[in-house]
Amino acid sequence: MTETSLPSSAFRARQVREGEKQAAQKLGWPMYQLMENAGLAVFECLQYCHSTAKHVLVCCGGGNNGGDGYVVARLARERGLTVTLWQLGEASRLQGEAALARDAWLACGGKIDTPKAHIDAAVDVIVDAILGTGLSGAVRDNAAALIKALNATAKPVISVDIPSGLCADTGQILGETVKAWQTVTFICMKRGLLTGQAALYRGELIFAGLGVAEVLEQLQPASTRVIQQDDIAAMLPPRSRTAHKGSYGRVLCLGGDQGMGGAIRLASEACARAGAGLTAAVTHTDNVLAIVAARPEIMAQSWQLGLDRANQQLSSRIDWADVVVLGPGLGQRAWGKALYASHSVVRQDQSLVLDADGLNLLAQAPDYKENRILTPHPGEAARLLNLTVAEVEADRFAAAEQIQQRYGGVVVLKGAGTVVYDGRQHYVCLAGNPGMATGGMGDVLAGLIGGLLAQGLTLSQAGRAGVWIHSRAADLAAESGERGLLAGDLFAYIRQLINLR
Repeated sequence: MTETSLPSSAFRARQVREGEKQAAQKLGWPMYQLMENAGLAVFECLQYCHSTAKHVLVCCGGGNNGGDGYVVARLARERGLTVTLWQLGEASRLQGEAALARDAWLACGGKIDTPKAHIDAAVDVIVDAILGTGLSGAVRDNAAALIKALNATAKPVISVDIPSGLCADTGQILGETVKAWQTVTFICMKRGLLTGQAALYRGELIFAGLGVAEVLEQLQPASTRVIQQDDIAAMLPPRSRTAHKGSYGRVLCLGGDQGMGGAIRLASEACARAGAGLTAAVTHTDNVLAIVAARPEIMAQSWQLGLDRANQQLSSRIDWADVVVLGPGLGQRAWGKALYASHSVVRQDQSLVLDADGLNLLAQAPDYKENRILTPHPGEAARLLNLTVAEVEADRFAAAEQIQQRYGGVVVLKGAGTVVYDGRQHYVCLAGNPGMATGGMGDVLAGLIGGLLAQGLTLSQAGRAGVWIHSRAADLAAESGERGLLAGDLFAYIRQLINLR
């Protein structure tokens, strides 16, 4: 099972450890059966992904993760492969199911060696069973040395359950961390594999339920949901044959100071492409002609600082809108600050998407509102929380929670493994690619979310649907290459995805 067909639920490591015992007890299985099943799943991955391998190095730690490694080693030896097994620490100190797996390895003629400084050139594949999901502190020196040696070789590595050194709950690296080619994770998805630094270390993510996944999900509430295509399609039913432009909402996009007109143009077009009935933009005078010439469907008008008539027109346009998108190209000069202040008249029955410098200005004068979606990248999140970017990235789930608790609404914390938090549930998006690291991508997302809100989606639904459609569109646009991908390249694919059936 690959990343395209992963479970829709993800859990904290503690939940999995508790739940697997409950599930095994409910099924009447001994815990050792789960270890056997786990080892078999890794061995099957080894056979499928590295079918020509003849010599396997299995690196085991001191817990149950190491026990899984012993099972892999035994199965490989029984199939005629050459197996070298390295034990970090004393093999005699293994307990419980791990000790049973060790004894079964020895009983089949296997040997236990201590880690060496260099890996034999004859080794074809390495199995990482060093550190499991229980890791919470920094990787110790002896494990770090072994992990460093594994990463120094060009040989493929399969990680058992989670790459050693990666936090199962947050995706933070806790020192030296294995860079796996494949990670076979068991029973339930660990949420730390889905965000943070995980994408750099997990390789291809393969899920094995071991026969107890469904039972565990009945016993433990999921802490995180993976955003799925079917969920998005259900939010976007076919349109009525008698629909008209007034049926699908009116969106006002505010932003685009002098020299930053591209941002508000991208946001406005994304809103229209999302299916909003009517889209208007209020922007700097310099930007109006360019927007109307390129996309005449957008009702663009200028706003000049200090003019009473302009303020009256702005107030009227805000009152006209069902949804307001504020921030793309806003800037933090006098013009942007004054336009930002105008959102104070947004009514409770209007939804607000706050992005870019709208978030930076919010950080300077915090307030709490329930009727909005905040879309920070890690830098903006750090300013909202008065933290460093590193502190935000160390636990993206916690950061999203803290922003929501402090500022209200729904939070979309962008990045690899974007996190959406609506005050009750975390959602993670696995779509997207590094080609999205370019100007304008966030503007497109903000406008897309605004367009979805206008069509009647809730804040939570619009956040999830916007993130998934945006990221999936980028994946489709990047099929000819990630480098050189532009934000505007997403529009054709957004239209395709917004019409999912």
